[in-house]
Amino acid sequence: MYSDVLDLREFYDSSLGQLARRLVRRRIRQIWPDVTGQRLLGLGYATPYLRPFRDEAERVLSIMPAGQGVTFWPQEGPGQVALSDESELPLPDMSVDRVLLIHGMECTEQLRPMMRECWRVLAGGGRLMAVVPNRRGIWARTDRTPFGHGSPFSPSQLKRALRENMFVPERESCALFIPPFRSRFFTAGSAAWEEVGARWFKTFAGVHIIEASKQIYATAGHARVRARSRLLVPSARPVFNLEGGTRDRPECWSRDGSAPDRQ
Repeated sequence: MYSDVLDLREFYDSSLGQLARRLVRRRIRQIWPDVTGQRLLGLGYATPYLRPFRDEAERVLSIMPAGQGVTFWPQEGPGQVALSDESELPLPDMSVDRVLLIHGMECTEQLRPMMRECWRVLAGGGRLMAVVPNRRGIWARTDRTPFGHGSPFSPSQLKRALRENMFVPERESCALFIPPFRSRFFTAGSAAWEEVGARWFKTFAGVHIIEASKQIYATAGHARVRARSRLLVPSARPVFNLEGGTRDRPECWSRDGSAPDRQ
């Protein structure tokens, strides 16, 4: 179940939400350092992470699921957000180059249809980046943040979900090693927490980040060859006339195509 869009906005307006946004955004930019001239789609609640891409990408847009709700974004200029069912994205085939999926996979009840839609709208060389709560992380064990809602994933579960939906995992990272507390003791040393955690404690990261490519040959190996149906000639039946007798039985050609024997 999705978190309400107002709760998500309230979290990212708080000091802890701003810190989480900064730490996660840093990892995203390490994987996508340059998106110049590309079309980028944010799916779920991705608007807090899209602003750095606006000056680079050809086009940046966001789609929020109908079960979550929608807020206007950006505050300045025309809106770039749409509300849609995650299983029916209002975009043509192969229309975007990058998809940033955050607060989506762990919340949706239509995981496979949503991932298939992401596959459909991605261009041939497109990339998808999924940011999901880590099952072993502290952030998934408290409901005071949006990362504590829905169904978290372990790294192996996330990779399997991507492969099952025609994506190939390419690169991965992790973030949010600080505890989800508003104490200044933790927030002041967030950089040190992230550095030490990324090097020694990846298993306990708050979120797992993975980039995947579109597997364009996914369905070729599973194509089924339709078996040819054999043409069977029905056997002849006697036809009764009005006098109660039978007519001569019509000739019936054999299955191999040879003419019937005449005796």
